[in-house]
Amino acid sequence: MTLHRRDFVKLGSATALLSALGLRATAAKAPTIGLIFPPLNYPLPPDATRLFPSGVNFVSNGLGFNGMTIDSYNEAIPRALPRAKELADQGADLISVFGSSITFFKGAAFNKELTDQVTALTGKPATTQSNGLVDGLKHVNAKRVAVATAYTDVVTERLKVFLTEHGFDVVATKGLGYERIPEGAATQEILLKLGAESYKSAGKADALVMSCGGLRTLDLIVPLEKTIGVPVVSSTPHGLWHCARMLKVASKIDGFGMVMSA
Repeated sequence: MTLHRRDFVKLGSATALLSALGLRATAAKAPTIGLIFPPLNYPLPPDATRLFPSGVNFVSNGLGFNGMTIDSYNEAIPRALPRAKELADQGADLISVFGSSITFFKGAAFNKELTDQVTALTGKPATTQSNGLVDGLKHVNAKRVAVATAYTDVVTERLKVFLTEHGFDVVATKGLGYERIPEGAATQEILLKLGAESYKSAGKADALVMSCGGLRTLDLIVPLEKTIGVPVVSSTPHGLWHCARMLKVASKIDGFGMVMSA
């Protein structure tokens, strides 16, 4: 079948053209992000569908761990590779190990080794929630950072080391001191105060990191940025945003802070 220019104009659309050629138009499949959470039966955070109501799908599973301690991380992390294989088998196009502390606790080299192992096993690109923190800070050209966490001093110090290894100057840290977050112990008011105090103790910082995937921070980002005047990068929101960026999904999102809208 020969089509002339006037025929293209007459057909008027790609779908009509494909029909004329005897082909069927098919919608592009939305990419799927696979998320591995530290808790065993952890529900998909509402942040995922609020940030990406369309254009990306999610599948998830969990490691099962006994709290935010070094011993617990060491016990749980060997299950990451089998869980990654499960997600790949379910159709994940990218796999991220969520739970910031369970991926930064042994430093930058371990974090990279973990993602390399996931990719080698599954053939899929891989990342971590910790990489989302780094990506967010780099996206706004932050150098000096303040840190606020849910963790004990021991785990918070591991985050300081990890960020320092990535070239950031961590000028202040403040944690809530939890191995497990008690119900009602991390309200928006408490987290706003925590973030503001960490930033204030820094003297001057380019950004604030709010770390722990168990903290509900999506609606905290804008109020906290208005209070301190610099970008806020937080584990779950920016971990999801980072995954979308890796998959080339539109990730400029207004209404959730300076990083995503930049």
